Amino acid sequence: MSINKVYASFELADREVRLIVLEIFEGQFNVLRVERVACDGIQNQKIVDETSVVQAIRKASNNANAALGYRIERALLAIPSVNVQHVEQRVHVQVEDGTKYIRLFHIQQGLNKAVQKKISDDVELVNIGRITYEVDGQISTKMPISAPVDEFYMNVELLFADKDTIYSFARCIEQANMEILDIYLDAYAIAQESAVAVKSQDRLMIQLDLEADHCVLTLFSHGLLYSSTVLEHGYRWFIEEIKEQYGLSDAVCFRLLQNIFNTEVDPALDKIIYIEQRSEQRIEITAHQLTEVVVGRIKEWIHDVNDACEPILQQGPSEFVLTGKGANIGIFNQLTSEFRSNATIYAPQNVGARDASFTCCIGVFYAYNDINKIRHSNKICANVNELGASIDAINHKARNGEEGGFTKKLKSVILSENKVEDE
Repeated sequence: MSINKVYASFELADREVRLIVLEIFEGQFNVLRVERVACDGIQNQKIVDETSVVQAIRKASNNANAALGYRIERALLAIPSVNVQHVEQRVHVQVEDGTKYIRLFHIQQGLNKAVQKKISDDVELVNIGRITYEVDGQISTKMPISAPVDEFYMNVELLFADKDTIYSFARCIEQANMEILDIYLDAYAIAQESAVAVKSQDRLMIQLDLEADHCVLTLFSHGLLYSSTVLEHGYRWFIEEIKEQYGLSDAVCFRLLQNIFNTEVDPALDKIIYIEQRSEQRIEITAHQLTEVVVGRIKEWIHDVNDACEPILQQGPSEFVLTGKGANIGIFNQLTSEFRSNATIYAPQNVGARDASFTCCIGVFYAYNDINKIRHSNKICANVNELGASIDAINHKARNGEEGGFTKKLKSVILSENKVEDE
């Protein structure tokens, strides 16, 4: 019996828990459900309040369960890029004299051998990156199944990150009574979705993951993740002055950031764009006031990025890719020329998740799907029995010509409108 490949991924981002549930069908990623829950328990890549994070994870999963009609029991988890270390491990795979043809279990053996690598006590292996196969001196990224061989080597990219960070984030998922199917570095996952790793074959790619309290800057070259560092400011810093002046919430501040449409506003044509009435105070913010503060800070932030990347930019052709929730701030599209090299803004194009906030969650699925071609795990994230019962119920309705809930609602609205017109 074929198993519907339903998977879930969590990203515990700055001040927000994100969950995506999707189905992989014939190579296509079909988003089934998206959840996001505000949570101040995660700040600047750290768990500062485990209880509130666990509650947010449970809320996100419960909302998804209720909407889908079956439980999500396990999930893939994105791990923050803290103290990232990159290692290329070359392993020799012994192919039996009587075989002399590469089988899947040879590749699995090579992979198991590679992941035994330890580098220090303060980091742990997060995930495997790019794998290349060397068969009698010929190198390829495709699995050489059934290829005749005398000498077989595998070159495996291993990505390590801060041990304490890994354990603290994983513990939150487990405390929410969910099993972790696998973990992936967030910077690596983003590169899988945005194709940054692929583009880095002929140029240096600088990936910027802009979140509320920080920005992760990651360098990719020749398809490999070479280094990752954390920049001090996130998008909350752009509007910090106005937030503190008026005591605005994070949600209001982000909406204001999304409503900046020009780099300059003529004071003579200025308009009030935000009004809030409080018991003893009336708040009015104009477009000119907002633009003057925010655009200046964004330009300052880009200038800092340019300075941090200057040694990279001097090495040859390079390109910036900006993603993460901060990439949803529309004015960035008018400020890409401020970067000292070509720059693009990236957001996923999957129906239901066309938002730069979800680049990491979607990328996690690509990373898992790639490595599972070797592992051949049949585990999925949904409860198998409940998923089967849900699919059977849908098939039963289809066979009997019963209409789904949305169709019924739409038909009832149309019929009720016709009835009113007839009257």
